[in-house]
Amino acid sequence: MAKEILDIVERLSNEKALDEEKVFQALEIALATASKKKCNVEADMKAEINRKSGTVVIKRRWLVVDTPDGILENPSKEISLEAARVDDPEIRPGDYVEELVIDENTNKEIIFDRITAQTVKQVLQQQVREAERQQVIDQFKNQVGKVLTGTVKKAGHEKVFVDLGNGAEAVLQRKDMLQHDSFSFGDHIRGILLPIRDDASRSGSQFLELSRTSVDFLKELLSIEVPEIAEGQVEIVSCVRDPGSRSKVAVKAKDRRIDAKGACVGMKGSRIKSVSEELSHEKVDIISFDDDFNKFVKNAMEPAVVSQVIVDMDSNTIIMGVDDENYKLAIGTSGQNVRLAQRLIKEVGKDMRIKVMTLKEVEQKNENEHNAIKQMFIDVLNIDDDFAQGLVDAGFTSIEEVAYVEPDEIMANVEGLDEAIVAELQDIARKSLKNIATPSGKSLDEQLIQLIGSDFNLARALAAKEISDLEGLAELDVDELSDVPQLTAKEAGDLIMAARNLTWFKDDASN
Repeated sequence: MAKEILDIVERLSNEKALDEEKVFQALEIALATASKKKCNVEADMKAEINRKSGTVVIKRRWLVVDTPDGILENPSKEISLEAARVDDPEIRPGDYVEELVIDENTNKEIIFDRITAQTVKQVLQQQVREAERQQVIDQFKNQVGKVLTGTVKKAGHEKVFVDLGNGAEAVLQRKDMLQHDSFSFGDHIRGILLPIRDDASRSGSQFLELSRTSVDFLKELLSIEVPEIAEGQVEIVSCVRDPGSRSKVAVKAKDRRIDAKGACVGMKGSRIKSVSEELSHEKVDIISFDDDFNKFVKNAMEPAVVSQVIVDMDSNTIIMGVDDENYKLAIGTSGQNVRLAQRLIKEVGKDMRIKVMTLKEVEQKNENEHNAIKQMFIDVLNIDDDFAQGLVDAGFTSIEEVAYVEPDEIMANVEGLDEAIVAELQDIARKSLKNIATPSGKSLDEQLIQLIGSDFNLARALAAKEISDLEGLAELDVDELSDVPQLTAKEAGDLIMAARNLTWFKDDASN
C-alpha cells in the first residue's frame, strides 16, 4: 500500500499541477475521514503519511481540557487534564493525547476494505479540488484592488460567474452590479477584485469576488484611461459615486503646467467617455481641486454655476447662492448633486452640510441676520436704531467684539463717536457679558468670565450647560464640550485644565 500511496501522490501532483505536500495533506484528510467511518465512532482521527516510505499510521486523538469538575462536554474527543497526566505529567491543556488505531477483529493496524477505499477516493477528490481552487486564489491575492477582465460563464439574476482564465473563477453579485448591468453567457466583463474573504456556506473556503460599484473601480478605470494619473502627475484627491447614475472625482496636478481636469476629460471628452461607457453610461463629473476651500466647494457643485459661497462654521453649513436658472441643476435629481458634492468635500476632511439658495434668498437671509444683530445691539447696549446700524455696517457682529476691540477701531469705522462715547459703549458691553445667566438663573462668576475672556458666544454656551463658575467647568470632561462650536477638542481640554489649575490645583501652583 505504501508504494500505491506514493504513486497516487506523484500522479495527482503532476496532473493537477499541485505541490506534492498539498496532495499528501489532502490524502491524510481523506484517510482520517475513511478511518472514522470504518470505526463508526464520533472521534477525532488523524492520518500520518511518511513522505519517503509512504507508510500510513492512523491515530485517534483526544484534546486535553482542564476541567476542575471533571465533566467533559465532548468525551469522545476530549480528555481531562488530570487523566492525561497519569501517562504524561508534562502534558498541558490544548495538547493532544494520541493512540494508534487497531482493528478490533485482527488486533492489527486498520486495513481499508473496498467501501472505505471508495470513501478515501471521494474525500481525496474533494480535497484536491479545494487545493486546486486555493492555489488559484493564492495566485490572485496580489491583484486585489486591480481591474480584471473575464468572460461570463454563467449568468443569473443574483450572481454572475466570471471565467478569468487558467481555471480561475470569480463571482459578481447583484449588490456589486450597476443598475443597468445585464450579462449573458460569453459576454466580456470588467470589475475590480475585492479583498478575498471566507465563504461561510463552503466551510470557510475562500473565493474571488468582483465589484463594479466600488469607488476604487472608478479610480482604477481613470488610472487606465488617463496616463497622467497612472504616472502620478495627476492625483485623485477624493471620489464619490451613486453607482450607475453619477459620480464626482476631485483631481489636482502636481505640476501647475498640467491641466488636471483637461487630462482626465481628454480630447473632445474621449477619455471620460470611455470610462462612462464602461460604467453603463454613468455621468462622471471631473472636479478641479483647489486649496482655497471656497473655490473647491464651488467646483464641487458642477455642472451648476455657483455665484456666492457663505461658509458658516458655527452651524457647520455652507450656503450656496445660485441664480434662478441654476437652482434646479444645483440641487440635482432627488438632491443628488448636492448630496454628492457634500460627500466629496467630506472626503477631504470637511464634514459640512450644503444648503442651496437662490441669490434673492441669500440676500433676504443676510438682511434678516443683520437685522437680528442690529436688534441685539439695540437691546443689549441700549442704543438707537441709527447707532446700531452704524455698528452693523462697520462689520461688528457680536457684543464681545464691541466690548474688547480697540476703541480707535470703533471710532474709525463708525462716524460721530468720540472717546467718551466709545468708553461708555464698551463699559455697557462688558457689563452685559457679566449678566449672562444659566437656565436656573445663576449669574456667571467673575473668575469664569476672566478665564474665557471676550468670547461672548462661549460664555452663553457654557451658561446653557448650567456652568456658572470655575468649579463647574473643572468637573467636566472634553466630551461634554464637544457640541460647543466655539471650541476644538484641544481648546476644550486646555480650558478645562485651566479651570482645574485655578481650583483643584491652586495650592500646588502657589507652592
